[in-house]
Order: sequence, then C-alpha cells, then structure tokens
Amino acid sequence: MTDDDANGEANRARSAALPPAANRRAVLRGVAATGAAAILGSGTVAGDPGRGRGNDPDGAPGGGFPPKGITTYGRSVDLGNGSVRPFTTETPSGEPKYHGVEFERAALEGLPSADALAAADNRAETDKYRTGGQATEVHFKQSLQFFVPFPDAAETPFTFLGLNWNPGGHFGGAGAWLKPHFDVHFHMLDPARIDAVEGPRLPPYDTGNGEYEPGTPQPDFDGEVTETNFDYAQLPEGYARSPQPVADQRYITDMGEHTAPADAPELPDAPGEPGDPDAFDNTLIQGFVGDADSSRLAFVEPMVTREFLRDADGNETYEVPQPDVYPHEQRHPTQYGVRDVPSKDAVAVMLSGFEPV
Repeated sequence: MTDDDANGEANRARSAALPPAANRRAVLRGVAATGAAAILGSGTVAGDPGRGRGNDPDGAPGGGFPPKGITTYGRSVDLGNGSVRPFTTETPSGEPKYHGVEFERAALEGLPSADALAAADNRAETDKYRTGGQATEVHFKQSLQFFVPFPDAAETPFTFLGLNWNPGGHFGGAGAWLKPHFDVHFHMLDPARIDAVEGPRLPPYDTGNGEYEPGTPQPDFDGEVTETNFDYAQLPEGYARSPQPVADQRYITDMGEHTAPADAPELPDAPGEPGDPDAFDNTLIQGFVGDADSSRLAFVEPMVTREFLRDADGNETYEVPQPDVYPHEQRHPTQYGVRDVPSKDAVAVMLSGFEPV
C-alpha cells in the first residue's frame, strides 16, 4: 500500500511575537565515544543513542524494557502487520515511572494508505474503541485512530491513549507535518470528554469576528479572534498557539487545540514562509480542551514520523516543557522518549521523569 502525497497549504506557523527561546526539545544524549556527557537544554543526560540494551538505565535489575514485575499492559490494538499496546510502570512504592506505548516493529509495515482509509467501512464513531480502530478524517486528512485506556497510575493524570496513524501527515506548521507520522496523545481527560470535541473550528474559549469560512485548510486572512478566555498560565514554556489566519482550525475533532514549540526545526522562520517537512522527525505537541469560560492543558502528544520509529535503534530522551500552572495536583512528566526494544522486536514511545507539581 502506498501513502498519499504530502501536499497542502499552511494552517499553523510560528508566532512572530515570540522572542527567541532556548531549545526546549533538545535531545538529551550521552557521548559514548569520549566517555563524556553532553548536556543539551535541560541539564539532564539520557542514555546513549544505539545503547538501548542491557540493564534498564533507571536501575531495573536484570535488564529488559519496560521493567518486568512493575509494568502493566493495556489491551492491544491491530496496526499494520502487527499490534500496539499501552503500558504503565510504577515502582513498588507506587511512584509512576512510565506511561508508554509499545509498537511491534511489524506494526510499522503494511499500514493503510489514505485511499484505503477513505474506502474503509470502519468509520463509525464507536470504532475508535475497537481493535481495528476508526478510519476517519482528522486535520482535513485521512487518519486511523484508536482510543485505548492506560492501566491506572494513581499519581499521574493520564487516562487513555489517543493514537492516530496519518498516512499523508496532516495540515499544520505551514506544511511542516505533511509527512507520514503517528500522533501519540497521552490524554488527561475522560475519553467521553474528548470524544465530544468537534472540529476543525475555533475553540469554545475563543470568539471570532464572524469572517472565518469553515471547511477548508486554507488560511483566512479576514478572520480575527476578538476575545479569548485561553489560560496562558497553562501554556508550556516556549509554546505558541496557531496564528490568527488559522485560528478556526485550532480545535480538532477527538483531540482539542494543539500548541507547538516555537523552536521546532520544521516550523517556518517567519509568517508567510513554508514549513520544512524534511526537518520533521519528532515534535512534542501539547494540547488544550475547554469551554466558553476557560481552557485547560489536556494532553501531551509526541508527534513521531514512521521513518523515525523505523530507524530507532537506541534510547533517546527529550524534555517536556512545563507550564506555570498545572491543571491537576498529581505528578507531571518532565521527559518523553523513543526507545528500541530489541528483545521484543518493538519500539516504545513513553513519558517519564514524573515530578510533583
């Protein structure tokens, strides 16, 4: 099966009003060749690329990932030629260690094309809860999506996995994300709340001037947000909302509003410039859901290309930028990572580094 062509126009761009910021998504790597540590961005050092084998770097005896005996798996779903399943890891004392998603490497092959999804008969709203997922349109492009519960972790806010395979990518970042990729949503709200989100449209906490024309991914330069109740205190450091001309595409069906790191390398350098899909491999989106009165940080979403997952052969860890105000009083992740799991012929995407807020 072939993927559809990655062509399209802009619907997100870096906010020109944002000052230059430190790289909040810098990869945190060790340098094996010299035995020295490279500390990029946050001052935390993660495992060496290409060294995701042997003992768990966080101290789990006997090796293997995720650690045996303290990891619980959720139900698996069918994807490509394999399967995907969420997992939760807690220490014996009940402290959260990982929320993650394990992709069999076979799941990265035999994936449906956009044409196959458009013709599929699993397009009912309830199909997203089933093993085969729901073929649907998201961000004006065909997608295969799944809603799968995470095993409980009392000290974290995460409730379920929202997984999307996007064979032609999707609109956003001025064309930066029109590349085959997965959206891996770690949701903090109840599935029914997210299932009720409809879009693309203005978020309910934004008020427009009535000039937006719905139903198109094209920017609308006559549109204007005249009022907003967006809670900027919950916007993570270095992140920006999509600009005014595409504000009517901020709120996406079954997801919510997506905010992006202003320093993501694939995003354009200035309004009106194109994004660079070739520079996109993985970017951390952080998302919001709300009502007319306010918004709240509702999901953390590594957006990861299929190519990046296929090529993963070690353990790479990245920073999760933090907001000034949290929407919960539990532990919040400070890192996300992509890790090769050769013993299972799999690759994992996970949140970690949970700290009290």
